[in-house]
Amino acid sequence: MDWLISTAAAQAQGAAGQPNALMQFLPLILIFVVFYFLLIRPQTKRAKEHREMVAALEVGSEVATNGGILGKVTAISDQFVTLEIADGVNVKIQRHTVAQVLPKGTLKSA
Repeated sequence: MDWLISTAAAQAQGAAGQPNALMQFLPLILIFVVFYFLLIRPQTKRAKEHREMVAALEVGSEVATNGGILGKVTAISDQFVTLEIADGVNVKIQRHTVAQVLPKGTLKSA
């Protein structure tokens, strides 16, 4: 029966030497925090700014699209924007493809 007691004592001593469960997950938690502040947060901030910019579009705004087309907004609907890219040439694009709103008078100088 002695051999049972010595085995149980050895198991108890081995369990006490194991690291804390929190210390095992600490590197994973730190990596997630770094990813949040360096990748996720800036991306959501940019997406929010883009949504606000697209929502604030109005007729007469000069814009540049993701495809590089410069034009003046002539009509706006829920999903689409009509751009005048040259005299008498109108293009209908999806609203979310507007990359930036240009300052007034940019198209005249281009």
